[in-house]
Amino acid sequence: MLDLTQDVRALTAAIVDIESVSGGERALADEVERALSALPYLKVDRSGDTVVARTELSRAERVLIAGHLDTVPVADNLPSRVEGDLLYGCGTSDMKAGVAVALKLAATVPAPNKDVTYVFYDCEEIEAERNGLNRVAREHPDWLAADFAVLMEPTDGVIEGGCQGTLRADITVRGKRAHSARSWFGINAIHGIEPVLARLNAYEARLPVVDGLEYHEGLNAVGVRGGVAGNVIPDLCVVTVNYRFAPDLTIEQAQEHVREVFDGFEVAFVDAAPGARPGLTHPVAAAFTAAVGGTPRAKLGWTDVARFSALGVPAVNYGPGDPNLAHQQGEYVSLPKIVESERALLDWLTK
Repeated sequence: MLDLTQDVRALTAAIVDIESVSGGERALADEVERALSALPYLKVDRSGDTVVARTELSRAERVLIAGHLDTVPVADNLPSRVEGDLLYGCGTSDMKAGVAVALKLAATVPAPNKDVTYVFYDCEEIEAERNGLNRVAREHPDWLAADFAVLMEPTDGVIEGGCQGTLRADITVRGKRAHSARSWFGINAIHGIEPVLARLNAYEARLPVVDGLEYHEGLNAVGVRGGVAGNVIPDLCVVTVNYRFAPDLTIEQAQEHVREVFDGFEVAFVDAAPGARPGLTHPVAAAFTAAVGGTPRAKLGWTDVARFSALGVPAVNYGPGDPNLAHQQGEYVSLPKIVESERALLDWLTK
């Protein structure tokens, strides 16, 4: 069983060494459930490979601290190893260091100044329909009830408020097939995407300030599909674009913007997820900011804070990992950052 009494740095290494690639979190979820169930002051529930533990002290406020158990596929980077002040290994930064901090808090703060729900969930790194938080929100929404949530995503120890929304769209250009030896009888759809690419190259991204934080949007081509055979002028070419939009826009407004950019072209939306406003003006969030310190910044990317926002729970991202190292083969986390994160959250829950 995981030893929650050990130093948070050693606990991080122990968690990293339990392989938990998305869809294969059971062994780690079992260890987490056993360790938390041994703490008499926590009520522990489980859904699939998501483990939820909460205090029931009838405090005036309830906060939620969440972290995903899964990692991207291992890339010859297990077991973990320590070099100086750095811990290397799959998932060290994203986000087993954050999970270790949350588990350590659960084990060392039996009577926090606010009720706490700890959520350790599965399948964050893959398709949304398999996300453990998504399943719990659908099947056990009462487990996620809270006044404020902290998602232990890697932020390098800085509060990152809200998150961007994201959508993908297919921009289709149609032509006319012909034999490539007599190309003038056809219309080349691949050649026809030139104005689509020109609009992308000329695009000027918004830098909106939302609730005091500056977001940097982006609209980019992420894929091109076209071609029939080596001797055929293609009659179809599709450019897939990804729009990362600030949380002051709804999905519908973001879609309308993409339609405007590609006016005159055939646009089909493939998927979308809403953003989340920072929510830092909420009193509990303000208290969290005061305890953690530093200057909050915008989260440039999509995270599960959007799920909490949809549930009416203000949420922020805060964790010891460096987001720029996520998913890399040489991923690592700073050991002092883990200790710093534990101290900050301990102060928040006890002072």
